[in-house]
Amino acid sequence: MRRLSLRTRLVLCLLVLAAVGLVAADIATYKSQESFLFQQTDNTLQANHPLADQAVNQGDGQPGGGPPGFLPGYVVEIRSPTTGRLLREPIVGRVPGTQTPPLPKLPATISLNAPTAGEPDAVTYLTAPAVSGGGRYRVRASIERGNPNQLLIFGISLHDVDAILLALWVVRIGLRPLRQIEQTAAAIGAGDLSRRIERAEPDTEIGRLGLALNAMLGQIERAFKAREASEARLRRFVADASHELRTPLAAVRAYAELFRRGAASRPDDLERAMSGIGRESERMSLLVEDLLLLARLDEGRPLAREPVDLDAVVAEAVETARTVEPARPIDLDAAPAVVLGDRDRLRQVVDNLLANVRAHTPAGSPVHVRVGRNGTEAVLEVEDSGPGLGAEEAERVFERFHRGDPSRARSSGGVGLGLSIVAAVAEAHGGSASARSTPGKGSTFVVTLPLSNAP
Repeated sequence: MRRLSLRTRLVLCLLVLAAVGLVAADIATYKSQESFLFQQTDNTLQANHPLADQAVNQGDGQPGGGPPGFLPGYVVEIRSPTTGRLLREPIVGRVPGTQTPPLPKLPATISLNAPTAGEPDAVTYLTAPAVSGGGRYRVRASIERGNPNQLLIFGISLHDVDAILLALWVVRIGLRPLRQIEQTAAAIGAGDLSRRIERAEPDTEIGRLGLALNAMLGQIERAFKAREASEARLRRFVADASHELRTPLAAVRAYAELFRRGAASRPDDLERAMSGIGRESERMSLLVEDLLLLARLDEGRPLAREPVDLDAVVAEAVETARTVEPARPIDLDAAPAVVLGDRDRLRQVVDNLLANVRAHTPAGSPVHVRVGRNGTEAVLEVEDSGPGLGAEEAERVFERFHRGDPSRARSSGGVGLGLSIVAAVAEAHGGSASARSTPGKGSTFVVTLPLSNAP
């Protein structure tokens, strides 16, 4: 979480709080509403208890009938307190012209609570299903003080209560996507950035919220992966740089120790120590300069932006390479191509490509250098006749401190930054660097740069 921006953390926190609050409210509302409705129903049965007495004493005697004013949905039964057997016909309130609703299905025996100040009779409240139809009743069972041999059953249909609870259940079903969002947010907070909100559809508001969150989470995951990859490259870069600096530093220390042990009084040893220190210091200076260049390019520092004749720059570099290695045939095929950029850095690109050829191909093997145009791009190609690269090697050849042949590169003084600089400078100019190779038939390194008149 610490790696997330403040804005992202606030969004995630608000999302979690909203989801948790809605789910908790859903459950609490459902339970409290059910308890409240049952309590209200019990109070209604207690308040209308005289109506049950009236129905028993003044019933019209018709099966399923009740006295005038006996409300629909209520039922009165007289049972034996010991056996639960009906002692008289039940009385059920109903709307005139409608069928008699099913009676409650009661257990054979009912345990009653002792009389209290609020309930002078031995009484209990229970919920019972209907004998048919799937309905329910809330029932008040009591033994009146004047009738110890009769169990008075006074019940009311829970049709309205169940309708309310059904509505709450539907609301709860509707809130399930938010619960899933809450669970996903919790998993992401625990570090699982691959989690996504499932079944996020654009047809509903919650679905659209899920789609938006999935898009945001995808961006966060990609940003984290990019950052982790960058940190891994940085750690590897620092480790490799330290390793490369360790070798010349060790050599400088060795020559200094030689001087301390008396080389100052021996002209041959003194010359050897001083030349060695100068050589290793120059090597370290070149390495540090390359590292600083890469650091500047990584930071996005602007390079010079002026028209540069790429064909002329390449021709100069080829001429220098021919002077450095006269035995190697280097042919040049250059068409005019003007690019916007830093002339010194572009020359460094060509020099590094030709130095790479000298370091990794047999002496005397020919090199073909081409400069051309492809649409809005200038294309520089350096083709050698060396042993070539494997597929994996071609993918990693522009990595920093990477060497295809470590022992040979070490002996030639290279540290594996030449081609990395080529790629970094090309990218800083808005171009790219790539390599294609066939093992045993040589390699071709390609640098593309936007032409000066390109948009």
